[in-house]
Amino acid sequence: MSAIDGLPPLREVIAAHGLQAKKQLGQNFLLDLNLTARIARAAGDLSHCDVLEVGPGPGGLTRGLLAEGARRVLAIEKDARCLPALAEIAEAYPGRLEVIQGDALQIDPLAYLNPPIRIAANLPYNVGTELLVRWLTPPSWPPFWQSLTLMFQREVADRIVAKPGGKAYGRLAVLSQWRTDARIVLTLPPQAFVPAPKIDSAVVHLSALPEPRFPADPRILSEIVAAGFNQRRKMLRASLRGIAPGIEDLLLGAGIPPTARAEEIGIEAWCALARTVARARQNAAAT
Repeated sequence: MSAIDGLPPLREVIAAHGLQAKKQLGQNFLLDLNLTARIARAAGDLSHCDVLEVGPGPGGLTRGLLAEGARRVLAIEKDARCLPALAEIAEAYPGRLEVIQGDALQIDPLAYLNPPIRIAANLPYNVGTELLVRWLTPPSWPPFWQSLTLMFQREVADRIVAKPGGKAYGRLAVLSQWRTDARIVLTLPPQAFVPAPKIDSAVVHLSALPEPRFPADPRILSEIVAAGFNQRRKMLRASLRGIAPGIEDLLLGAGIPPTARAEEIGIEAWCALARTVARARQNAAAT
């Protein structure tokens, strides 16, 4: 598909504006508008939603989101070189695209969006995981977004949807699956991008649950999961030693063998441990 909206093909846009991807910005441009349209459709019915897009680059996914009927798109782009190309898209879709130049890690999108809100992005590789963790760990739940439709390197996508027992299972899987339904919806080969990365990429769709799957204090859960997986080769009685006094008893109280390793523990058990640690800290504070 060379065009979906009367605008030039992306290769022509990149050539006209001198938009060679910059490695230091984590840029890999997806040029096939068939693929960007598929990603937009994976985000669901957007006709009644505002959509946040981070790192639009020359605007391939932006065009897909608008062509698929997004009510409005807020695109945050750090690279000033991309702004003229994005301005052309905004002109083709009057009143439906707002572009902000800046760092997505430092901008509050809620100042520019109206609910319901969904997030869809081909995230820059160098900030993708950090943004995901921020979106998964807001001060309160449910979050400001209904769903995330995000492209990552395939190995990161595998970590998001991983199940206990494998090397891919870790903190990212626990944080993602505790509060969302997460699934890989599309896999893309390196040659789909310019420049071509060394590995496959994948699009992950995460739908926010109304409530977490199991009760737990999110700060304590994040703390113990991080400690456990930071030393994943160690038994939990060793990797969690600094979490609270008597960690072996706390593990047993949560139904977890102290000799288990982090990758063997499912999300329900991690949450049970978080509740046990919370009670132990409350009791210690009361004495």
